[in-house]
Amino acid sequence: MEKQFTFAYEHYNTTDELSPADRALVEEAVKATERAYAPYSNFHVGAAARLQSGRILTGSNSESEVFPAGLCAERSLLFYAQANHADDPIEALAIASDPSERECYPCGQCRQVLVDVERRQQQPMRIIMFGGGSASVVRSAELLLPFTFVL
Repeated sequence: MEKQFTFAYEHYNTTDELSPADRALVEEAVKATERAYAPYSNFHVGAAARLQSGRILTGSNSESEVFPAGLCAERSLLFYAQANHADDPIEALAIASDPSERECYPCGQCRQVLVDVERRQQQPMRIIMFGGGSASVVRSAELLLPFTFVL
């Protein structure tokens, strides 16, 4: 029997269309790309999370000569947040890249970790994927990975 999976998402042609809070979060993710260490791929990714308290945390990708020892911006940020702010849930997370010819989407590992964080904090987080001047937003990481791994 064939089934379909569909979901709704928001799309913004410019960051001017985002709420001020989301626009500020995207700006922090863009700034975080400047702190990325990506001498091999030259693909700098930044992530910024807004916690329930209003605090903004950022992370960036970091590559290593001993591939695959590097870490994506999203997971770098999420693991830091869990270690240092576990009692302050993430409400929204923005992702940006440089170069940014198109919107920056999380890899499969990051999608699973995003879902893991939502489960741990028992609430969804909005994911804002920015690049090329536009942004797409989903209301939960589960929408990016409908068939998640569950133990």
